[in-house]
Amino acid sequence: MNISEQLRKKLLVFQKNEITEHHIYTKLAKRIKVPENCRILENIAEQELQHYHTWRTYTKQDVQPSTWRIWKYYWISRIFGFTFGVKLMERGEEDAQGSYEQLKDVIPEAEAVIREENQHETALLKLLDEEKLRYTGSMVLGLNDALVELTGALAGLTLALQDTKLIALTGSITGIAAALSMGASEYLSTRAEETVKNPLRASIYTGVTYLVTVLLLILPYLILENYYLCLGCTLAEAIIIIALFNYYISVAMDKPFGKRFLEMAGLSLGIAAFSFFIGFLMRTFLHIDI
Repeated sequence: MNISEQLRKKLLVFQKNEITEHHIYTKLAKRIKVPENCRILENIAEQELQHYHTWRTYTKQDVQPSTWRIWKYYWISRIFGFTFGVKLMERGEEDAQGSYEQLKDVIPEAEAVIREENQHETALLKLLDEEKLRYTGSMVLGLNDALVELTGALAGLTLALQDTKLIALTGSITGIAAALSMGASEYLSTRAEETVKNPLRASIYTGVTYLVTVLLLILPYLILENYYLCLGCTLAEAIIIIALFNYYISVAMDKPFGKRFLEMAGLSLGIAAFSFFIGFLMRTFLHIDI
């Protein structure tokens, strides 16, 4: 079939995307130890290669993959989990699928490619099983409790103590003790449930997530001198952490972002404001001056 130069250029872009994703899935499959997950990614890689050859029959030209995209999504997948990495990449493919729709009247194979992209890959991605996602509930528990409890505690301590180093010390002791307590509670609750989750791993995910969040929230009090500025930075950090974590969950687990983000942010900031008010009342009526 003779195609226009404009269509040929568009198909070359599609070819580059398909061969790039073929290499990404192939590279990830080699690093995954679970046979079923490896097989799923290999199947998707093979499908991407078939799509590449479909477009090549019209362009009559080979295209080199994007090395930058290969390494970008490879390392995103290695750091944040392969489920997050491949689903983030598939989100980027949605624009390409919209472009495929425009080709249906010109290229007969375009409809088959669209069908495979929408059905086969989506179905395969849902079969992916990753340990990190099985323990997402434990991570949410640790993160949510740390944000709600510590932002509230730091807000109250900021007005009550008005000394950055003392606030950091008190907040650290409170946070570390709470992290250990949360980890122990998660261990006992998971052990009592009928679940595939390992109680020790669940407690580690909860405790470590809590502890890392504590350290990030206390950091401004260790660096800055103005305690009100420290509180402002801590609250901003809390919002950023909530946004990033909920974005991760929305991509990796196909959950809605907006509602979860507003719920967690509203809870954390609301409790912080209430705790700040409590600190003000205690300092005023108990006549404490540090």
